[in-house]
Amino acid sequence: MSEVSAAPLSLREAVELLNRADAIERLSPLTGSPLLLVDLRQPGEIPPQSELAAASDALARIPAPSVALEPRRPSQELRSLLPAFDLVLDREDDAEHIVRRVQRNPLASMALVQLLRHAAGLSIEAGLVQESLVYSTLQAGPEFARWLASRKPKPALAGAEPSVLVRRELDRLHLQLNRPSKRNAFSAEMRDLLCEGLTLALADSSIEEVLLYGEGPDFCSGGDLDEFGSLPDPATAHAIRTTRSVARLLADCAPRVRSHVHGACIGAGAELPAFGGHVVVEGEASFALPEVAMGLVPGAGGTVSLPRRIGRQRTAWLALSGAPLEAEQALAWGLVDEVRRNAA
Repeated sequence: MSEVSAAPLSLREAVELLNRADAIERLSPLTGSPLLLVDLRQPGEIPPQSELAAASDALARIPAPSVALEPRRPSQELRSLLPAFDLVLDREDDAEHIVRRVQRNPLASMALVQLLRHAAGLSIEAGLVQESLVYSTLQAGPEFARWLASRKPKPALAGAEPSVLVRRELDRLHLQLNRPSKRNAFSAEMRDLLCEGLTLALADSSIEEVLLYGEGPDFCSGGDLDEFGSLPDPATAHAIRTTRSVARLLADCAPRVRSHVHGACIGAGAELPAFGGHVVVEGEASFALPEVAMGLVPGAGGTVSLPRRIGRQRTAWLALSGAPLEAEQALAWGLVDEVRRNAA
């Protein structure tokens, strides 16, 4: 795989590269650069509109993620080009961090941005199927294999209590994640019990509100890493994800779903609440998508739910950077709808 150039391209250089007949080969982790980094802060002479339009079209087709360094006061021509990039940044340090992350897992990074580019025109159901197919493919890839080999396997231990507590209270259904000793890591049992509870809500119209929350210091620390790679093959994993889909069920009853989150909201802990109608942060919370560092993409529906709340580029930033997003910024972006600070 090729190295990412440390020096970003100028606007003119990027437009010329994108408009080449072999742009896809040159901007691919297999045969060229795994990332396109363009500095628009000093664009110089703006290329003709026809060349900019062709470059914008090419940005949707190249395999490599595209990152732009944004000027403080972009011209009208640049404002029309910026939405075509996968990621727009205003700090060079952030760009360097993204470069390192993409270099480490170029195949997962490529798959992520391709998913996000094409998900906008899909229904939630179609988007979930597309995400699962890509996730399954990456499970059979070298980057996930490398991550999996770096871990020491641990035997899965059954808890004394169910991993989700389901309780009916008049017209409310309470779904409480109940693995506090594992920071409510999202397990197969948790998935199955959530599906049962949400199916009940869909079948019973007298349930007017579904409350989703977690026991312990964290809402959900993401997928249970001890279960990663435990299914017999990626095809079976895809069949399970699209049959027992918490994301689909949450989306189906979204207007009735209120999620109360706190502490770590990682992976599934960020992706699933975003399908609901209202997300409340109780106290402090931070959100993160760590999957690309594992050689994967978000697999609990995040490439579908998050762009609908915060847009494609911000979702790409979360996933490619792996950086945490704090509650106030999540509120400003629209990932959550309300922040309730605990009384002193």
